[in-house]
Amino acid sequence: MTRRGRLVVTILLLLLVATAAAILSPASRAADPGAGAPADRAGAAGPPDGSGAGAPEIVVVQPGDSLWSVAERHRPERDPAVVVEELRRLNGLGSAPLQVGQRLILPMVR
Repeated sequence: MTRRGRLVVTILLLLLVATAAAILSPASRAADPGAGAPADRAGAAGPPDGSGAGAPEIVVVQPGDSLWSVAERHRPERDPAVVVEELRRLNGLGSAPLQVGQRLILPMVR
């Protein structure tokens, strides 16, 4: 391969790695966790007709909230431990504490 060919391949690989890192980076999700989500209304739901179809239900984290308290408040009919695990999965959460203002996608009502 020529010197120019190696340079082109190297640049393309670096561009691919940089793009993948930007997409998969937790920092990019933390910068705008509610991208595409409804407005900053706690408990905002889908369409106003109450059908539940459409956009997922979003909750905005308030001071003192934990995954457990969100689960108990928004899905009281379900086992909080199960809801907490679904919240972790849906929102890509680890063990870090919630941040006030953070938007969480709630699991569907069953």
